[in-house]
Amino acid sequence: MSDAVIKPPHGSPSAPLVTKQRTLAADVWRQFRQHRGGVVGAIVFLTIVFLVIFGPYLHGINPAALDVRSRNLGISFAHPMGTDNLGRDMFAQVLAGGRTSLSVGITAMMLSLLLGTTIGVVAGYFKRLDGPLMRLTDLFLALPLLPLLLVIIMLFRDVLRARFGPETGIFLLIVFVIGITSWMQTARIVRGAVLSVKEQEFVLAAKSIGTRERRIVTRHILPNVLSPIMVSATLGIATAIITESALSFLGLGFPSDFPTWGRLLYDGVNFMTINPSRVIWPGLAISLTVLSINYVGDGLRDALDPRIRGR
Repeated sequence: MSDAVIKPPHGSPSAPLVTKQRTLAADVWRQFRQHRGGVVGAIVFLTIVFLVIFGPYLHGINPAALDVRSRNLGISFAHPMGTDNLGRDMFAQVLAGGRTSLSVGITAMMLSLLLGTTIGVVAGYFKRLDGPLMRLTDLFLALPLLPLLLVIIMLFRDVLRARFGPETGIFLLIVFVIGITSWMQTARIVRGAVLSVKEQEFVLAAKSIGTRERRIVTRHILPNVLSPIMVSATLGIATAIITESALSFLGLGFPSDFPTWGRLLYDGVNFMTINPSRVIWPGLAISLTVLSINYVGDGLRDALDPRIRGR
């Protein structure tokens, strides 16, 4: 954006004053920095992402490497989180499991956000479709999600494993299952925002000059409901990570040789009395990730609120 030049009064010796125009991104960042919880949450989450991505290269230990002579060890310099009953390094397993858990959370969030945003915008803007789509949303909200997840996984797990392999098949199944069962809250929030925005003067003006409805939705409606969409995105990651951890903890997630944070909890339950760190470290990773994402969501909610920004 170009700078605005303000000329001084006639006869004044001072130079012209140059003031930068405000942008939405700058306003959001300025407000987000004032939210301490959001900033701390962003730092913690980015640190976890950095460790998950680059930690395996820095640590240099294969998470699947067995060393029976070093089993059930405590914290040491060689093994910062100890070892399991087979001598595998827990720190390496937590880092490897974080890659899978975060991948599932982000991918499932994108799927649920796409479904929820599409249904919410269509239901809020097109009145004739509002009733059927909201009744469909209420139907999904009324379903018992955990039993439904278990049934779907039991029905399609072996088919997808045979088609795509044991790891890729389970990944696709879990992402799809979490995505299609977690879009309802986003749809209802976006619908409410669209109902409010479509009655604004600029939308009515666009309709009065004959603007196509598709262009009104993409140019005027979607940019103005970005705030609830972004907040739903952050909270959707946390929900997806918790759901994947619950499924893996029940033994219905990834195979035992493909670690996730939930799978590490499931494998460590039987060894809690012998080595409590087996469940402490993956549980701590899940808790810190979800808590930091929730704080980031709170910060984004406040930063994207035009009333708080003073716009």
